[in-house]
Amino acid sequence: MDEIRFVELDKLISREAIKDCLARYARGVDRADLEALTSSYWPDAHDSHGAYSGPVSGFIEKVKEAWKSSPRNIHHLTNILIEFPDADHAAVETYFWALQRSLAANGEVRQVQLSGRYCDLFERRGSEWRVLRRTVVYDWVEPQPVPDRSEAERFGPRTPIGASWPNDPVYQIGRKAD
Repeated sequence: MDEIRFVELDKLISREAIKDCLARYARGVDRADLEALTSSYWPDAHDSHGAYSGPVSGFIEKVKEAWKSSPRNIHHLTNILIEFPDADHAAVETYFWALQRSLAANGEVRQVQLSGRYCDLFERRGSEWRVLRRTVVYDWVEPQPVPDRSEAERFGPRTPIGASWPNDPVYQIGRKAD
């Protein structure tokens, strides 16, 4: 295989690995899956995520604290543009749309619709790609009324309802029944 085709194949494989990493991040945040969340960042990563900017370990601690209130999150990732300034770094812009319901600092339940972009520097170490530096850019924020009925009432027969790790059905895919 000539050098140009090898480089193009490497980029294709890298793009898929980066997309998988982004999906692990969304699953981690939405399903309260610490392993998935932490596996999307390098341990020495930096995250600028709205009100928080600092080492990713601090961001993860804030997320873990939020999980204690049983939030409901869903992140949709779209429009992923990946550029390679060199063989081991990727500049990645990922559009997101998110619905979040959680407890505010004053103890009130709040719900918000967010849209924006993850502006990431990914780095490859060995054969693995993860986020090294993230800046979240917010393009749309809209508070929403909190539903006044329970999830069981609102969802009706549409079950199962998404849940946190390990209770969400996604964690049973491909596993043998006991």
